[in-house]
Amino acid sequence: MAPVLSAHPQVTTTLVLLLSMLSLAAGGKLLVVPVDGSHWLSMREVLDVLSQKGHEINFVMKTYPIPFTKEEVHEAFWRTSQDVFEEGPFLERFLKTYERVKNISAMYLSTCAHLLYNKELVRYLEESKFDAVFTDPILPCGQILAEHLSVPSVVFLQQMPCGLEFEATQCPNPSSYVPRTFTDLTDRMNFFQRVKNLIFNIPNYFLCDFVFQPYAKLASEFLQRDVTVQDLLRQVSIWLIKLDFVLHYPRPLMPNMIMVSGVNYFHLRRPLLILWSTLLLLISSTFLSLFL
Repeated sequence: MAPVLSAHPQVTTTLVLLLSMLSLAAGGKLLVVPVDGSHWLSMREVLDVLSQKGHEINFVMKTYPIPFTKEEVHEAFWRTSQDVFEEGPFLERFLKTYERVKNISAMYLSTCAHLLYNKELVRYLEESKFDAVFTDPILPCGQILAEHLSVPSVVFLQQMPCGLEFEATQCPNPSSYVPRTFTDLTDRMNFFQRVKNLIFNIPNYFLCDFVFQPYAKLASEFLQRDVTVQDLLRQVSIWLIKLDFVLHYPRPLMPNMIMVSGVNYFHLRRPLLILWSTLLLLISSTFLSLFL
């Protein structure tokens, strides 16, 4: 979703409809489905560069209502940023972080559902005959729309929870070679470091099911066929990954996964990523204390 705009008693969120035309080629229409906060700021950089490269661009912004107020959104973001830095007993911090993840995830899911079931807006998107969807896959709402509209998709990301981008593309992602987040390991590990790397990966299976299963249910209902989030992501045409081997360890990639480096904005209004990272770190640390 793009930046949240206030409206009483509801909040409206925004889609970006980008009409792009090359001077030496036929014009094309691109539907941009971003995620709120710094994710959108990074995507906007790409669109600005397209304009600088000679593309003829016109923006059409479409808003739709969602069932919570601007104040509720800001309150959730603020509490999230405060809780992340609090100290206390592990169980207390875990339960509090779990509740934050649950609440924020419900907000994002509700926003996606209100987009997909906005009949007037979806009809407009169908009639607009877009050529492709440009989206951030950390939340798969844009990919659900791409499936519904039967158009190719290009995704723009830094990384996905649980390594879903590697699952979806069948890209090798071995724990014996590729360091997991928060491990401080390199691509050269001894046996015990590989065990640590593997243990850090275990909580991902629980967290991914918790966060993404509701989207699989929503997508199945909307598309009227059984799909998983991995099924949706397998349909992505191009993965533009905001990483660079100059700053990150080399790892296997598939032909449609392209390292683009680029600008990564960080903002305290990234509650889902912050909460995910905190919860993953708490669980992984507990696993390590039990096994090592």
